[in-house]
Amino acid sequence: MSSSNKVLIGKIQAPHGIKGQLRVIPFAGDASSISELKSVFLKSPAGAMEEFSVASAKSHGQRVILTLKPFDNINQVLQLVGREIYADRGALPELPSDEFYWSDLLGLTVATEEGEELGQLVDIIETGSNDVYVVKYQGRELLIPALDDVVVAVDVASGRMTVSLPEGLLEL
Repeated sequence: MSSSNKVLIGKIQAPHGIKGQLRVIPFAGDASSISELKSVFLKSPAGAMEEFSVASAKSHGQRVILTLKPFDNINQVLQLVGREIYADRGALPELPSDEFYWSDLLGLTVATEEGEELGQLVDIIETGSNDVYVVKYQGRELLIPALDDVVVAVDVASGRMTVSLPEGLLEL
């Protein structure tokens, strides 16, 4: 299966306990996007995708506790911390119409309601209360809160996000 069919769904934050479990930050609002999978792909530091079977996955607050086969102790999983987790798009649950996988948002052109192009969405920061979109804007990074009253529309098919910026956000 090609890597274009793979969706970024999370990142390994830390080991959890001593039995090889991993604490994962899910990149979709619902942790079930990971907990229902039979296998996942981890991106190595060199960029290669390596497939692992999921032994167990359960929600733990806003995180997921993930156990991958064949790991069963903390020493085996320490080198996995910080790696991105991907899944085959066809294996993922359908999201509500107002939620998106991060990989679908990255690269979108961001524009204001008036049509002014601000730049490209290059990163997403998970803050706990709401995500923050990082947009390359005139040689600097513009941080846009991912809130309903700020993000007016997302059209993944056309590669465009429309925003209503809070007053003063573009001022230096």
